[in-house]
Amino acid sequence: MARGLRWWTVILFLCSGFAALVYQVLWVRELGLLFGNTAQAAALAIAVFFAGLAAGSWVWGQLAPRIRSPLAGFGLLEIGVAITALGHFLLYDLYHAIYPALYGLAGDLAAADLALRISLTTLILFPPAFLMGGTFPMIGQFMVRAPRRLATTGTALYALNTFGSVLGALAAGFFLPMALGFSGTYLLAIAIDLSVGAAALILARGQAAKRACADPLTSPSKPATSTLEAGGLSSRLVLWIAFASGFVTLAVEVLWTRLFAQVLQNSVYTYAIVLVAFLLALSLGSIASHGLARIPRFNPRHVLLALLTIAAAVVAVSPWAFHSATAGLTYVGSGAGWAEYLTAVSGIALLVMVLPGVMLGAVLPYLLRVVQAANPQPGPAIGQLVAANTSGAILGSLAAGFVLLPTLGATGSLIALGAIYPLLAVAVLAREPLPRWQRRTYATPLLVAAVALAVFRPGEWNIARVDEAAGERLIEAREGTHATVAAIKRDGNRLLRVNNYYTLGGTGGLESERNQTLIPMMAHPEPQSVFFLGLGTGITAGTALSFPVERLDACELLPEVIELAEAHFEPWTQGLFEDPRARVRAQDAHHCLRHAEHKYDVIISDLFTPWRAGTGNLYTKEHYQQARQRLEEGGLFVQWLPLYQLSADDFAIIARTMGAVFPQVVAWRGDLFADGSILALVGTEEGVTLDPEALIRHGRRLAGNAPHPEAALLASALRMYAGRITDSGLFEDAPINTLDRPVIEYQAPRTQRRVQAGEASWLIARNLGHFYEVLAERNPHHEDPYLARVRASHPPALGYVAAGRHYYHYNVLRNEGNGALAQRHLQAFFDLTPFSSPPQEAESPTTRSGWEE
Repeated sequence: MARGLRWWTVILFLCSGFAALVYQVLWVRELGLLFGNTAQAAALAIAVFFAGLAAGSWVWGQLAPRIRSPLAGFGLLEIGVAITALGHFLLYDLYHAIYPALYGLAGDLAAADLALRISLTTLILFPPAFLMGGTFPMIGQFMVRAPRRLATTGTALYALNTFGSVLGALAAGFFLPMALGFSGTYLLAIAIDLSVGAAALILARGQAAKRACADPLTSPSKPATSTLEAGGLSSRLVLWIAFASGFVTLAVEVLWTRLFAQVLQNSVYTYAIVLVAFLLALSLGSIASHGLARIPRFNPRHVLLALLTIAAAVVAVSPWAFHSATAGLTYVGSGAGWAEYLTAVSGIALLVMVLPGVMLGAVLPYLLRVVQAANPQPGPAIGQLVAANTSGAILGSLAAGFVLLPTLGATGSLIALGAIYPLLAVAVLAREPLPRWQRRTYATPLLVAAVALAVFRPGEWNIARVDEAAGERLIEAREGTHATVAAIKRDGNRLLRVNNYYTLGGTGGLESERNQTLIPMMAHPEPQSVFFLGLGTGITAGTALSFPVERLDACELLPEVIELAEAHFEPWTQGLFEDPRARVRAQDAHHCLRHAEHKYDVIISDLFTPWRAGTGNLYTKEHYQQARQRLEEGGLFVQWLPLYQLSADDFAIIARTMGAVFPQVVAWRGDLFADGSILALVGTEEGVTLDPEALIRHGRRLAGNAPHPEAALLASALRMYAGRITDSGLFEDAPINTLDRPVIEYQAPRTQRRVQAGEASWLIARNLGHFYEVLAERNPHHEDPYLARVRASHPPALGYVAAGRHYYHYNVLRNEGNGALAQRHLQAFFDLTPFSSPPQEAESPTTRSGWEE
């Protein structure tokens, strides 16, 4: 083969691998948006995608020897991938047109809904994946020029394509979405495939490609075969090894991803780093396999035995490596800036995954060296091995997520997976031309190792981090399909923690958690139906039952959170899990709201950490549009924001995005703490105003109809009102956060690391106080349309709004040690309200929802 043609083909195959991983990343994300960001939705996307790859590898591999120009066949497959992928845009519109009706027919039948999801996912993913699966067998049929080159050329191609996947995962995770948007990124992948296909067709028409059309493997003395049986190993055993390799490799990836979720930021960037590190390790494994295949004196069976044995060992010890590298689930890169943090995460990921990943990645490509002696056609050989490997990968990912994690946990599952390879080694050893007693002698330690790994469970590791120095004690922890969730007791309070460093709240912040419901419910004249996006401890949602609501729906992504909330927080949830008016479901909140059967008077969106992967979707324009459609006339959509996790720029983006959807957006404080404050952005239709009589009526009901003065009830509520965001002009220059350009999801992780490094600050303390003053200046309360009814019927009550700002400044200044000025603000608060003593403590709760570092 001409040198130029060879290098051009190599470049095209590299680009093909790049585009394939971009597709995979985008497809998993897109189906998460359609069906919910659940473990089931991700598993379904991966399973259908891999099924298409497996089927394509097998079918096109069998057809490859019959095609006159495999290079042209590769080009046509790439063009086919681009065309079928382009149909995704049409299918996406079709989905939005027909899925709601079909979902309504499916109703609560889980089997019908699952069948509907599988059908639509298959329609979207299977055609391009099926064509994509044929590219490796086709290019292998073209590039392998002699029987003795199957192993060396095949392993090199595998390494090349995997390295292209590394680059694709890196680009899709870090750069392309913000540079081009997700639609632009998808179109770029399509353009790459079209270009690769066109270039392959042009090369195939050249003289060099014409000379390559003749089959060089066929010779009168030893014609090419379709069998993989060689070196004493049957075709069935070879395919079983390929299958098991795929099973273990994908299962290990799922488990490692879960382990790293315990110690990382869990943003789109950290997930991308883990994926890139894993793919890089597989690529290095292919390179190692290529090097081994080039040494003819090595017996292929002996090398395979060594690879299987070493792979078992390094997979089994990887939990110890992880716990050692992270010092027992210690947060990685604590206090580091952005660049330092990425470096720290990358270092830990490579340290833990490279050696096991190299061994896992070497097994499949080295099977080409094992079967080379059978002189198989390259296309069918590659196709069968890849198909078997990918089929195993499907089952491995499903088994890890839905069977191994809930039953054995991440560390136990990794150790148990190590038992598979010794069993395969025994099967290979049984084919060795040795006396029976020798085979038994060698096989015995392998069998003992397999049994030991299958039954051994480490008892010295906790699956949940507990800070004993802070007085924490573990109540219960569960490793589920979605996350590791723990109920913890601290200083007499209980809290829920997800993946070790994210607290969902607890009993130490009862007032704050209840305010997230009390404030918006009191602002509605008669809330009959309420929807909660997110559940947490259930304290917030349960507070709604203090009102005469007729319906309460709550959706929580993590079923483990629901289980522990019901088990350990029932005394504080006011009967949430038993009340017939309430329904709690384990579903993605956005998907749940989109397909809700009813409209609601109040929709309350929980506090979501903005930099966590997937939660940025709950701050998008599309999500707010969906929420607006689910509101009854005069309804309120309430977006609670953790200001202790948002910069001023992040807050501006969210406020600007809500303002682009709702005609009126107002802000309510959730507390008056000096730091760690939360704020609600409330979206309504134009003309919705605050009813002071409703505040009085709700206040008296909540107080047991005690004869509290109207002034005290109004002051208690209105001191929490911050002002009208609409028409303030404060956020006109901020970008709008959309699903296509999720600015928050990609900007917030950088902000978090900059704050940790002291290079930026959250919107708290003086920063927040300044915002309150500017907002009041831009939209004075005596001109605020939202307060029109308050102004008309209770004019003095406008002073209660200003009093809330004074009390906030009092807390901030007292916290800073400026007592004299703090007292002046406290006196102003007393002068404007009927209170004679401070209404609450200035310290924020110890179990505040948020990220701990």
